[in-house]
Amino acid sequence: MEIPGPSARWRMLIEAVVLVASPAAAQRAWLEKYDVPPEEIFLGFDDAFRLAEELVREGMLSATGLSHLRMIDEIHGEMAGDEGTDRWTSEALSADAEWNRAQWSAREVLTAEGQTEGEGDARLPDPCIVR
Repeated sequence: MEIPGPSARWRMLIEAVVLVASPAAAQRAWLEKYDVPPEEIFLGFDDAFRLAEELVREGMLSATGLSHLRMIDEIHGEMAGDEGTDRWTSEALSADAEWNRAQWSAREVLTAEGQTEGEGDARLPDPCIVR
């Protein structure tokens, strides 16, 4: 298996963060388009987050960005324990405080890394499956 280069890993990370940072309406549209549950937003992030420390070592990701990524990972970990709640519905994307915290932290990553999240109509990434 060929390991993706730094540019591909960077793009994968930023695309995952853009999805987490997106407004709830855009996230819902993405979920409907690909017919996937809300958990998929965090599953894509989780795959990309595993690349973050290597990107810091390569000088492609700042320590500030990594700190905010860790916060998103922590939020997801807390949320993962609440499988029986309404937290994993598309309505929760705009109503749940933890989803809102994750969106805010993702926007902070984009700011720290000099990325702009667009005006809400930016093209969201296609799902990326890592095997």
